[in-house]
Amino acid sequence: VQLQASGGGLVQAGGSLRLSCAAAGRSFNNYAMGWFRQPPGKEREFVAIISGGGGLTYYRDSVKDRFTISRDNGKNTVYLKMNSLKPEDTAAYYCAAAQRYGRTTSKDYGYWGQGTLVTVSS
Repeated sequence: VQLQASGGGLVQAGGSLRLSCAAAGRSFNNYAMGWFRQPPGKEREFVAIISGGGGLTYYRDSVKDRFTISRDNGKNTVYLKMNSLKPEDTAAYYCAAAQRYGRTTSKDYGYWGQGTLVTVSS
């Protein structure tokens, strides 16, 4: 599976962005899809995950009620809608594919897209 993330940019605090991750390859719906982020000078961290069929989602506590992960299996694309953005959300955001739902550590994801940078100004 090849992944291509897009949609990052500069936004003011309180604003919104939608990230997209397009997948190339077969059986996209067989993979759980996750979003991770790496803030400047910090380690990569889990953000959200969605199951292959889209019925299950899970978020890190700091983004619950602000971020929404979704997917369109017909378009082989996963999204991350980010609302009420805060300066601490500034990071490079990565999409990734895992064989199983429920994985929140990087090592459990076998396929990664390139990062898309999100910068939130105060």
